Amino acid sequence: MNNTLNVMIDDDAWTACGFGVAAASEEIFAAVLSYVKTREEIGFLNAGKKICVNLSLSGDAEVRKLNREFRGLDKPTNVLSFANIDDEDFDNYIKISSEIELGDIIIAYETLSRETAEKQISLHDHFSHLLVHGLLHLLGFDHQEDEEAEYMEDFEINILRQLNISNPYQE
Repeated sequence: MNNTLNVMIDDDAWTACGFGVAAASEEIFAAVLSYVKTREEIGFLNAGKKICVNLSLSGDAEVRKLNREFRGLDKPTNVLSFANIDDEDFDNYIKISSEIELGDIIIAYETLSRETAEKQISLHDHFSHLLVHGLLHLLGFDHQEDEEAEYMEDFEINILRQLNISNPYQE
């Protein structure tokens, strides 16, 4: 069974980002699913069904539009996740479907690039962190409460460590 990450490059800036973004995305996707599957009891991860995610590599204008429409925030952000697990019919859907569509992730190049300059980190490492973060949201992780945030950050740090990427939360 091959899980599928559908990578769509919707902004030309991504083609000149300096690393193989599609290959990196596939590696990150596999690492997140493997790590979470061995540490969390998420039934559908052990159902033997293909897991599918859509990743849109976009720009600030599109992310701003989506952020305004779905979150009421009229500004771009680095990453947005739209998790199907939040849908009230998700449990029924996974029972009858041969594959499980977890949802969509959109990453904005301009915001990503600006943040890497501010934080003095590589584009690859920050992209990896944002994708790990987005994928964890699709799997049901959240950070609204302090305890949830700490738990999710621990997963992020450990997954990134497996990918030879430094802890993004270090001061």
